[in-house]
Amino acid sequence: MLKSAGDLITEAQQHIECVDVATAKKIYDENSDAVIVDVREAHSAEESKLTDSINISRGLLEMQVHKVCPEATTVILTHCGGGGRASLAAQTLKQLGYGEVYAITAPFDEIKETFG
Repeated sequence: MLKSAGDLITEAQQHIECVDVATAKKIYDENSDAVIVDVREAHSAEESKLTDSINISRGLLEMQVHKVCPEATTVILTHCGGGGRASLAAQTLKQLGYGEVYAITAPFDEIKETFG
């Protein structure tokens, strides 16, 4: 049986920590070395991005994340446009060995309003 993207997202969310915007902001503010990774496509990030985020499209995550997060202990918050890609990216980061990864599962506008 084929799985849908929704099925994969639901499965990923069972293995990662999903957070709302308020919780994400608290985690970010409490960890001076935390990194916010925007996993949307580059053209979306060019149109509007968070002030402190780093754009690594989900399709390039495995190849590029080590450049900005060289330590497995780095606190990483992933975000996208609505939470699905952020969840899949968070699962990938956990599989790569990062220990403290959070997916912000909220609409981008809400994230942008909180993080700037």
